Amino acid sequence: MSTLFDLSFFVTVPFWALMILAPTWRMTRTIIGSPWITLVPLVVWAIVAVPVLGAMWSLVTSPSLAAITDAVADPAVLTALWAQIIAWDLFLGRWIYLDSRDRAIHPLLMAPLLVGTILLSPIAFPIYLVVREVARRSSVPNSPAPQGSPIVA
Repeated sequence: MSTLFDLSFFVTVPFWALMILAPTWRMTRTIIGSPWITLVPLVVWAIVAVPVLGAMWSLVTSPSLAAITDAVADPAVLTALWAQIIAWDLFLGRWIYLDSRDRAIHPLLMAPLLVGTILLSPIAFPIYLVVREVARRSSVPNSPAPQGSPIVA
């Protein structure tokens, strides 16, 4: 089980490396542009989750902290949960990468944010949303207020 736990992350490393180390390479955009890349860690999830699907189903249909705490004591359930988290992080990192390229946000700013997404996506994602908003505002040319409308500072 330990090997599958480790594998669930290591199969995503090439995709993260492309987004972080080669963000402007044409092939990076092509590869990362495919939503199918998120299926790679989900294959590991399926291998681990199918035998414990019954236990996992009861966790998601009637969740409780006590039940989840007990379930993650099972290495198979914990590995499946880990693979799902890794797949989600890759999905989110993929979206951040593609969105930042569309908005021409500099790769040197994005690299640490993408690393942050790997490590702690609940912190990195809102930071990216702020960066995205700042980039949006800085790209909008200053235009005069329409006639008859008050100028709000």
